[in-house]
Amino acid sequence: YVQGKPGSSGTIMQAIVNAVTAPTNANVAKPTIFQPSVSHWLSLANFLSRKEIFDLTDIQPTANAPVVMAIWESRLKAIQETVGYDDIGWEELLDVLNSPNGWQDYGIAGGRRTVYYGHTDPFISSTALSTLIAEYYASARENGFTGRRLTVDEIRDEDVRDGVRQIESLIRHYSSRTTEFINYIAQGPSYLDFVALEENDLIAINRGLTDTKPPEKLVALYPKEGTFWHEHPFGIVNADWVTDEQKAAARVFTDYMLTPDNQTYIMSFGFRPVNPDVELGFPFEAQYGVTHAGPSTVLDVPDPDVIASIQDSWAFVKKQADVMLIMDVSGSMAEDN
Repeated sequence: YVQGKPGSSGTIMQAIVNAVTAPTNANVAKPTIFQPSVSHWLSLANFLSRKEIFDLTDIQPTANAPVVMAIWESRLKAIQETVGYDDIGWEELLDVLNSPNGWQDYGIAGGRRTVYYGHTDPFISSTALSTLIAEYYASARENGFTGRRLTVDEIRDEDVRDGVRQIESLIRHYSSRTTEFINYIAQGPSYLDFVALEENDLIAINRGLTDTKPPEKLVALYPKEGTFWHEHPFGIVNADWVTDEQKAAARVFTDYMLTPDNQTYIMSFGFRPVNPDVELGFPFEAQYGVTHAGPSTVLDVPDPDVIASIQDSWAFVKKQADVMLIMDVSGSMAEDN
């Protein structure tokens, strides 16, 4: 039998590393198969543990979903009509931020002067980690980087970091997990203009499969600078708690997940099939805010030391906040306990 257990990708990845390197840690997990949203976490686990917990040549994708910017259709159309072309990315979103009158300069009457953006925690959320890496790619390209894959040199470049800070300055709301943002989206453009999501989450919202009922249609912005595919890989764990028999069973289960019937079933939830024998169909339709083609530019995954450096940099590039604790010490506070 197979028993599934839920958890955020980053939290479980660290728990597996702890089980190998610090087994007395409070956060420990010992699965046979680890299925994060994206394989970034598998290479990070090997890098952080200095052990080959996962054989990266034997990773099997099970379902594809690109990371998109879920943006209100009216906002995206306003940008496209103002600039005169359809291929939109971080450059155009920053132009809205820097425009003297913000959304009002894009024909939205009574629109705000600032852009409201949201993403999650890159130490926990796959979507946030991929988004932060994509922000570094966008900033590095703007600063003259022409290589295929980011290196630590770009991450340490202050001009590149400043560019990421500028993107992060759009942030109105951070959240630990994507599911929290999905619940908040119902508040509409007054809460957020766009948020980083997996494509399947956007489809689910537009199909009415969540408790969220947004006031208008969300559409997928596939940033022209590029994004990542989340391939929801199966990584079979190489550790002393996994027997050879369990590894063999994990391979049987992996093959089962790739059968046409299961891939078609997975597609019904808004994931793109990885089995080439399954033709892409419903619900990949414009009425649900996505395109059949998906992203035109896909970014190369950096080496794990670069990904770790990007995570570490977040404390310096994220939007800062001052937190004030205000306590009323007047006499009335002594009343009614």
